[in-house]
Amino acid sequence: MEISIRTKQAYSEIDEFISLLPEEHKNKLPTKLKEFFAEEKDKQYKKNIDSSIPIKDQGLLEETLAIIALLNLQYWCESETEKQRLKEVYAKNEEKYQQMLQTEYNPNDIFKKKTSNVEKEQTHVENTQIVTYKEPLLKRIINKIKHLFKRKY
Repeated sequence: MEISIRTKQAYSEIDEFISLLPEEHKNKLPTKLKEFFAEEKDKQYKKNIDSSIPIKDQGLLEETLAIIALLNLQYWCESETEKQRLKEVYAKNEEKYQQMLQTEYNPNDIFKKKTSNVEKEQTHVENTQIVTYKEPLLKRIINKIKHLFKRKY
């Protein structure tokens, strides 16, 4: 299975993030997991993470933030109450995200929007009819007379 470039970049950010952690947090991670991130990362992608700036202000990829949240839940949370609280927060966030997707991509609303767009196009076509221009009567008579004189020559 091929890993996408964006995922490899996230692995690069995770590998750098892990290198900035204190030893006690590094030691809580399985060695195979650390090796996996080191092997699968994008070698050319460099993201300089500054330990003095909060993680949310680092401009990290969404995938990176998700992996950090997972590592925090799996390996760094000490108490069960903290794990339960984080699971509830993650579940609420997922629910909000699913509701947003449901309202944005609701199949019933998509078809309504499509039919309203078609109706707008039809009314627009009806309003842009070709108007034929008629010359005034006197001008038409003069043009006929000029046309008759041109034939005689």
